[in-house]
Amino acid sequence: MSNPTLITTPVTEDLLRGHLDVETTAQGGLLPHRLPAWARRRLPDAQFAMVEAQPSGVRLTFRTAATTVELETVPTKRAYPGLPAPVDGVYDLLVDGALTAQAVVTGGRTLLVDMATGSVELQDGPSGVARFADLPAREKAVEIWLPHNETAELLTLRTDAPVAPEPVSDRKRWLHHGSSISHGSNAASPTAIWPALAAATGQVELVNLGFGGSALLDPFVARTMRDTPADLVSLKIGINVVNADVMRLRAFGPAVHGFLDTIRDGHPTTPLLVVSPIFCPVQEDTPGPLAPDFSTGTLRFKATGDPAERAAGRLTLATIRAELARIVAERAADDPNLHHLDGRSLYGPADYDAFPLPDAIHPDPAGHRRIAENFARSAFGSGGPFAAI
Repeated sequence: MSNPTLITTPVTEDLLRGHLDVETTAQGGLLPHRLPAWARRRLPDAQFAMVEAQPSGVRLTFRTAATTVELETVPTKRAYPGLPAPVDGVYDLLVDGALTAQAVVTGGRTLLVDMATGSVELQDGPSGVARFADLPAREKAVEIWLPHNETAELLTLRTDAPVAPEPVSDRKRWLHHGSSISHGSNAASPTAIWPALAAATGQVELVNLGFGGSALLDPFVARTMRDTPADLVSLKIGINVVNADVMRLRAFGPAVHGFLDTIRDGHPTTPLLVVSPIFCPVQEDTPGPLAPDFSTGTLRFKATGDPAERAAGRLTLATIRAELARIVAERAADDPNLHHLDGRSLYGPADYDAFPLPDAIHPDPAGHRRIAENFARSAFGSGGPFAAI
C-alpha cells in the first residue's frame, strides 16, 4: 500500500549501477540484467536465466535529503521442495558509502527448483516494499544494493524529499566474472559478498558477472566482457567446470585461451587477473559431476566422479590450478598486463579449518570476508596487479 504523503519516482535506468541491461516487465517495472539480451538468448536454460537475473552487485544510486525511502518490488525467491522456506533476500542501504539500514521484501514469486531432476516451477505472488526510515536529514548519496540471491522487479521509489540521479563515479570500473562464490552464495547481504567487500576496500566500481553454477567459459560471456567498458578485469574460473563435468583437459586449455583472446580483443592492455579455484576438499582430487546430498536434512554437495579417471583427462581443482598457472605464464611472456592468482591464497586449508564450507562448496559470511580481505591485499595492495590503476 503506497503512502500518499511520499513522492513517487519511477525507477529508471539512470538510477541503476552494476547492471548491463534492463527489461521492462508486464507490470511496468524494471528488471535489471547482468548480461545483454543477445547474450541471454545464447543459453535458453532455466537455471542460468534465474542466476543471471539475480542482481548481484546491482544497486540504485541517487541523491536526496529524504529521511524515509520506500522501494516497491516484486521479488522472486528460490526454494527447494522438501527443504525449509527460503530466507528473504536483504536490501542494503548505504548513505555516503556507509551501510546504514537493511530491509527485506516479503511475498513475491517463488521459483521451486528440484535439485534432483532440474525441474523449475514458478508460483506467482504480490509485490512488497523495502522501507528505510530515520535516515540522516541532509543532502546525501544513497545506494540501495539489491539482493544478490533473489530477483527484484523494481516498481516504484517513494521518498519524503525529491531524488536526483547520482553523477557517474570517477572511480575505476572493475569487471569480474566467477561462479556462485563470486555471485555471493551464503553471504549475509549484497554488500557482504566478497567482490563487493573487495571493491569497497579497493575503492572501485563493481560490475559483478558472478553466475551461480554458470562460470563455464561460455563464449557469450567472454564477448560481453570484451564489449563492457572496464579499467580492471578478473576471472575466477574452474570450480563450475569441475562440478558440472562439462569438459576434459584437452578442451579446457583451448577454452581458456579462447576466453582470454576474446576479452583481449576489447581490452588489449587492461590489467587482467586470472584466479584459480579456492580450496574445496570435496573436489580437490575427485572429478565431477557434483550431486546434491539431502541425507542430513540440509542441502550439501558431493562429488561423484572417479579419481582414477584423472589420467584420462577428467578435471579436478588441482588439475585446473596447474593448467591455469601454465596458461597464464605462457601468455604473460607477450602480455605483461596478464596476471595469475592461486585461489588457495584467498581461501586455503588454514581458512577451511577456521571457516568450513557449510554445504561443502560455498563459504559462509565469515569466509566471504576472509576471501575479500585476501583478494584486496593481493590485487589492490602494494605490488598487486590492480594497485597502480
